[in-house]
Amino acid sequence: DAHGRRAYRLALQTREQHIRREKATSNICTAQVLLAVIASMYAVFHGPAGLKAIAQRVHRDAVRLGRGLADLGFAVEPEHFFDTITVRVGAFQGVILAHAVANGVNLRKVGDDRIGITVDERTRPDILQAVWRAFGADDPAYDEAWPEPRLPEALVRTSAYLTHPIFHMNRAESEMTRYMRRLADRDLALDRAMIPLGSCTMKLNATAEMLPISWPEFSEIHPFVPADQAAGYHALIGDLSDKLCAITGYDAISMQPNSGAQGEYAGLLAIRRYHLSRGEAHRTICLIPSSAHGTNPASAQMCGMSVVVVGADADGNIDVEDFRAKAERHSEKLAACMITYPSTHGVFEARVRELCDVVHAHGGQVYLDGANLNALVGLARPGDIGADVSHLNLHKTFCIPHGGGGPGMGPIGVKAHLIPFLPSDPRSGTEGAVSAAPYGSASILPISWSYCLMMGGRGLAQATRVAILNANYIAARLGHAYPILYAGANGRVAHECIVDVRPFQKSAGVTVEDVAKRLIDCGFHPPTMSWPVAGTLMIEPTESETKAEIDRFCDAMLAIREEIRAIEDGRIDRANNPLKNAPHTVQDLIGAWERPYSREAACFPSGARGIDKYWPPVNRVDNAYGDRNLMCSCPAPDSYEEAAE
Repeated sequence: DAHGRRAYRLALQTREQHIRREKATSNICTAQVLLAVIASMYAVFHGPAGLKAIAQRVHRDAVRLGRGLADLGFAVEPEHFFDTITVRVGAFQGVILAHAVANGVNLRKVGDDRIGITVDERTRPDILQAVWRAFGADDPAYDEAWPEPRLPEALVRTSAYLTHPIFHMNRAESEMTRYMRRLADRDLALDRAMIPLGSCTMKLNATAEMLPISWPEFSEIHPFVPADQAAGYHALIGDLSDKLCAITGYDAISMQPNSGAQGEYAGLLAIRRYHLSRGEAHRTICLIPSSAHGTNPASAQMCGMSVVVVGADADGNIDVEDFRAKAERHSEKLAACMITYPSTHGVFEARVRELCDVVHAHGGQVYLDGANLNALVGLARPGDIGADVSHLNLHKTFCIPHGGGGPGMGPIGVKAHLIPFLPSDPRSGTEGAVSAAPYGSASILPISWSYCLMMGGRGLAQATRVAILNANYIAARLGHAYPILYAGANGRVAHECIVDVRPFQKSAGVTVEDVAKRLIDCGFHPPTMSWPVAGTLMIEPTESETKAEIDRFCDAMLAIREEIRAIEDGRIDRANNPLKNAPHTVQDLIGAWERPYSREAACFPSGARGIDKYWPPVNRVDNAYGDRNLMCSCPAPDSYEEAAE
């Protein structure tokens, strides 16, 4: 960092689709960071010895299971295995599967004459005995003696793994809890302050909504269980689908996509398959406004479409005349347009219905990106506006948490004519599935269902009104100090606003990064930086924030503007000031001080809490240096060559 201490940063700070836009080929948006953290904590707690012991126990039970089935006269495959075996049962497949269910066990049907079985660390002797009974054993006994392993000798690992000290320090639950607490204290998360990330909708994830996902009835069901064992799940999914159809104006919902980007992909695939069914394979042009969500162009590219960009006018709206001209020019090949409504510029497109009519007149379909649905729920429906398909970010609008990135859910809603082209069941073997499970990450759907049930129709509409009100309140409070880049015809913004920091580069040498880092001193996670417009901050408060918290944020932004003014007036040095040196750490506070401003001004600006202030763990990192000097921890390329040999 700025003081030479070790710090960590993302090797790739900006997603490809934000850099290359219409040339991007990856639409990855929602990450699975939350799930990765859970997995990493599992490794931290157990360490290498613990993980090996678990693996050995799993393998021993798999060998015991296979040996018992072999003793019953069944052929067990393959010769070498870790935790999964396949048993040849011939014509007895149906009978055995039924007997297994009667014994409280689900087994996997493989073809017409085999059964697949997997064990894990939760498999206990009574479960193995139940499986043996399903295969015809009368009174099977569990042999606790350690069987000979069935792992190929050449694959038995001898090298060290998980060598970092952290994997050897936290064997006790008390230490593990403290370790996680220390990590959490370094984060500036929603439990400390508002996270005003524009286009991210970082809203409250209420405890009451989160509780059901921990219930075993939801959390411990495999996505491929027989339908009669998941009647409650199907009732939940059906009712949530009905509610989402009512909210959006669509005729059907597919819950399969696991993220907004995957929803885009699934929606565009539906459009593509629709055109193919009509013998119009030549329709491959997709119109995408520059104000559209960042993943749109990449999703279109992935579906084999060619992107044609439509410009924006001075107010941030889609340039309708440019849109109309390009639709006319590409009429014969027009497949679709992708519109984000309200736009990523934070405004409601006043002529959105007209845009939909233009596309339909030229034989195309309208994809309305649901990334900003938090500004529509209960007030307007994409299906009524003229759209044919949309994805819904359940991890944004409908309260599934996505701090740190995921897990997400991006179901798509479609009008009736696109229903035949929704994603297929991945178990069917037909093309069209976009996920390995029929309902995506179904275990987190209870969150969105609970949210809808507790809010009700009037509550959902009121939440939308408050989200729009909060964004406009921020725009009004900050508008005299910072230029608000875009606004609608009535001077209002939608659910987010873009603050323009670019003028201060010339007047005071202050960049958007300086403002963002100074907000950390004030106790806030910075808004979305330099997207969709470089040198700006996009602010989305959501409906979850109180006026008091929003005022605290606005007070901090206004105080930062006064610090910029002091630079402009020559009262503070342009290179050595609170903005350029932000964020300030505890080490700054207690260390030698040779700066032309006070420690109090540095560490306790407006918005910062005096007693429970957030202290960043490191000073500013040199991002340009980091981008140019990647420290790769991957094996050297020649090691792959050696392994191949």
